[in-house]
Amino acid sequence: MYDLIRKTSTVLPEDVTLAIKKAIAREEKSSVAEQTLDIILKSIVLSSKNGLPICQDTGTVLVMIEGRPDKSIFHLEKSIKDAIRKLTKEGILRQNCVCPLTEKNTLDNTGKYVPQIHFEPVNGPTRISIMLKGGGSENMSTQYSLPNSKIQAGRDMEGVRRCILDAVFQAQGKGCAPGILGVCIGGDRASGYLIAKKQLFRKLDDKNPSPVLAALEKTVLKQANELNVGPMGLGGKTTLLGVKIGHAGRHPACYFVTVSYSCWATRRYVVELNQKGEIKKWI
Repeated sequence: MYDLIRKTSTVLPEDVTLAIKKAIAREEKSSVAEQTLDIILKSIVLSSKNGLPICQDTGTVLVMIEGRPDKSIFHLEKSIKDAIRKLTKEGILRQNCVCPLTEKNTLDNTGKYVPQIHFEPVNGPTRISIMLKGGGSENMSTQYSLPNSKIQAGRDMEGVRRCILDAVFQAQGKGCAPGILGVCIGGDRASGYLIAKKQLFRKLDDKNPSPVLAALEKTVLKQANELNVGPMGLGGKTTLLGVKIGHAGRHPACYFVTVSYSCWATRRYVVELNQKGEIKKWI
């Protein structure tokens, strides 16, 4: 768990790095957008080379555990918390947990419901998914209830499209654009946010198995990048690096569209463990 979380904080996933390189080539030469993205890329390289956090905000730790329900889950939880405390002391993670009652920082990145650990029972090998999500991007995450007359969004895919683009436009550069969006159509107010975050674990070059959602992802990405919000909101052709959309069953009376906004520093890795609890492979 120490190795997994450390790498997540210091080495940006290859698919995200590649998307930023492509974005640099897409922007006009010597433009503010190109220069901004170039600085981001240099920062990514330095972080990986020197083993330093990719961003000064090392985010909130989100953990998804998939595996057979047995007592090993308790060992994993302890290992994760021990690793977080050690990495916080080393400065690889920032002290990002504050008690809202006392307004005091816990100083070790753990606290009530922190880190967030979700367990999903599956009949297969144990997989651990880790995401470090910054507070700035989390502030730009949002949820819509359809119909929404303000943006003329009805209960259909066109309404969903309008919601996602509105979320991008409202965020401007405040979520540390270029961003990556995880979206959930349906669900309830709680499940929508979790499912939307889970979409962020998908690689940027994958293809949605649903033709309807695959088409919507492509359309929203293209249209968002025509908004001229650009890197850090300073203008340009790259406002988003990717859009990943999932869906969940909904109550007939409810139609939610939930957008989890992630910054360019989308830090997430997935590993599979062997019987001894060691990393068998990186996924």
